[in-house]
This record gives sequence, C-alpha cells and structure tokens, in this order.
Amino acid sequence: MGELTIPFWLPIDFDAALMSSQTPAHALEIPIMTKSNQSSDEAQSRRRFLKSTSLATAATVVAPAMSRGQDEGSILKVGLIGCGGRGSGAANQALTADANAQIWAMGDVFESQLNNSRKNLTKQKEGQVDVPQNRQFLGLDAYEKVLASGVDVVILTTPPGFRPQHLKAAIDAGKHVFCEKPVAVDAPGIRSVLESAEKAKQKKLNIVCGFCWRYDFARRAAYQRIHDGAIGDVRSVYATYHTGPVKPMPPASARRDNESDVAWQLRNWYNFSWLGGDGLVEQAVHSVDKIAWTMGDIEPVAAVGVGGRQIPAKGGNIFDHFHIVYEYPESVFCQMGSRQQTGCHSENHDYISGSNGHCKITWDGPVIRGKENWRYKDETNDMYQEEHNTLFGHIRSGDYINDGEWLAKSSMLAIMGRMAAYTGQRVTWKQAMESELDLAPDDLEWDDSFQPTGLPRPGQTKFI
Repeated sequence: MGELTIPFWLPIDFDAALMSSQTPAHALEIPIMTKSNQSSDEAQSRRRFLKSTSLATAATVVAPAMSRGQDEGSILKVGLIGCGGRGSGAANQALTADANAQIWAMGDVFESQLNNSRKNLTKQKEGQVDVPQNRQFLGLDAYEKVLASGVDVVILTTPPGFRPQHLKAAIDAGKHVFCEKPVAVDAPGIRSVLESAEKAKQKKLNIVCGFCWRYDFARRAAYQRIHDGAIGDVRSVYATYHTGPVKPMPPASARRDNESDVAWQLRNWYNFSWLGGDGLVEQAVHSVDKIAWTMGDIEPVAAVGVGGRQIPAKGGNIFDHFHIVYEYPESVFCQMGSRQQTGCHSENHDYISGSNGHCKITWDGPVIRGKENWRYKDETNDMYQEEHNTLFGHIRSGDYINDGEWLAKSSMLAIMGRMAAYTGQRVTWKQAMESELDLAPDDLEWDDSFQPTGLPRPGQTKFI
C-alpha cells in the first residue's frame, strides 16, 4: 500500500494470542518428494552462497545479552501506537526488557481501548507507565501526536496497511522502532519501507520486527545448521499454516447505527485486503518468512498459486485458503499451504528436504536427520520477549540492528504469492516488486462511504 495522504492509524482489537499468529497444531508426517537436478559445481556454489547469506542475516538478528552501557539509568520513553491486544502485549514485553523503559504516550481511535490498555499495563508494570491525560491521544492523527510527544522508541502495532506510513514518520522523526509483521500489503508500500529502512541505517536508528521465529533460539540453531550443510543442498521446502478463522467477519446486523463504510471496515480490518493484506500476508507470512530464511533470503524467480473462498462470508474480500509454489534458482521449489477454516486439520510445520537429509520443524522443536542426526536440546526462550530484549539491548549498548530489509522482502514474498493466487498467473519477483497496484485509498476519512473491490477471481482479476 502506498503512502496515505491523511494521518491514519488503527488499533488492533482482538486477543494477543491470535495476533501472535501461533495456533497450536498437531504433528503430521508429510514426505517431501520434489527433487532437483543440478551439477556438483552448481550445488557447491549455491551452498556457499546460502551459508554466507545466512551468516549475514544472523548478524542482523542475534542480540547480545542485555547490555547496560551508556545511559544505563536513563529513562527510555516508549510510545504505543495501537492499543489493542498485540500492541498491549508488545508494550508489556518492552517494559520487561528494560527496567528503565517507560510507557510515555499512547494513541488510539477508541478511548475505551486506550483506557483498558493503560490500566492493564499499569497493573502489570507498576511504576513503568506514566501516561497522563495530555499524553493520551485519540483520533486519526494520534500516531503523529505520539511521535511528537518526546518518545525515544515507538511500538507500531496497527494493521499492516498503515505500517509503511507509520514507519516512515517514525524514522523521519528519529525514533527507534519495534514494527509488527507484515510491514505492508502491496508493492508501493514495500518500496516505501525499503526507503525507510535505508534512511534508518543512515540515522543509526534501530528497527526490530515481529517475525518472531527468527528470535527463537531453537530455530536459529536449526537454520544455521541447514545453512552450514547439515542436510546438504536444500532441494525443497513445504511450509504449512492451517488454522481456524482468525477474525471472522460479523453479520451486517452487528454494524452500529449510522456507522460509515470506512468505520465498519476498520473495525473488521482483517477481512479486507486493503487493510490486512489477506490471511496469507497477515498471518501465514510467518511461514513464508521461514521459507525465505531457509533460502538465505535470496530473491525467488517466480510464484504460481491457487486460492479462493470456500466458506461463504457476507462481507469482506479475502480468501480462506492458499497454496503457493515459489520457484528459486536452480529449480528449487518451495511450497506454502495456508488454510483458515473451522473444523479442519490444524498444523504449523516446516518440512525441509536436502540432498543429504531433511529437517522437520514442529511445535516440539526442530529435528534434523542426515549424516549426523540432531535435535535441539539447549536453552529455550520466549521469542516474543527476545525481540524486545534485542531492541532495548542494542539501544542501551550503542550497537545497531536493522531488520527493515528482510522484514520488507519477506512481506513482499507473501504479497507476491497473493498476487499469483488472486490473478491465476505466474508472477515473477521483478513483476511483483514493480507492481503499481495500491490497495489503499489515499483520501478516505472516517465518515466516508467506500466499497472495496470484490472477491478476486483467478483468471479474471488482472495483475497490475
């Protein structure tokens, strides 16, 4: 989504457990049968490339222990933009990460939501919440007021359609950022984020993102082993994200009297692609990110996908299932299966096949079967907490971390898959990155009437 011309942000209004995107699933053995034919020289070249890329990526995410360098006793003022479940959870984790962090300003469009968040955070972290009335901001321009309130760090936990604008404003204002995933819903938004990430590098501002699995110790160890050749050359990946509906669209009878189209859609933002990006982009993007991680964050060649809406919903315009095949160099194919339907098998696993073994990652942790069998047995951690430990540790130590580029590219990988499924076409990475489709209306206001595009129809919906 491109940059909006109005100051616009939204809260997240459902439970943090749902927003964490982690629905427990049962293990399922699925054999990986795809093979690639490649020469020994090609395989060695790709392995070396993946290993070097892996090390470079790891350097951006592996945090030191909480470092207390300069300004150890100073207060780090935190601004919370979006006071829903995910935002409140992230704020709590920020305060846990640093005893001298303090929630300084909060912004939301709903007063009740801001008040509930403030009260709960005050109970959880007594002494670390100082948000008097003059730093409680309500309205469509609340994010701008939070940024102007004197904060040092901001937590961006609004629906992804607005994150490019909010990230740009935060970096322009010189703030360190925790930014939830995904970071955009369309290619113009991704291009904006890449520009903001580059500007953050120049300003030495920290950006830590909400791709939580990259902050999980067990998975870091597993992916490092894969990149070091523990299963040989990666030949295929099958990632699953099968769960129930995340936030079902309510019936029209639930709409409030005189509620505008825009207000109604914002309250139910997950069900509209211009706000949430669709389930593949908003939720299953975690698994898409792990595909990118497996492949060393190199750019794919193209994607082909299928998807649709099997369970009818009155309102909204998103699919409830996808299956995307990402083509990588040297005929490596990575599959992403996503479904959000009631009463179906649930699973959130990763199956990685290599020339000399395989890796299976489930809720029980990663297991590698190859020349040397391996199972993670070291320290476990709370990956959500680790994100904030990393951010505040770097701020305190004077080190620097910027997740912005791979945050943008993993988000784009999911958007690319959605493009392929919506249109029914083979979409190349170059086409996807250069797409001009901007899902965000640039001039909408709270009380406006607005009818978004209907449910996409593969073979009829055009690639733009």
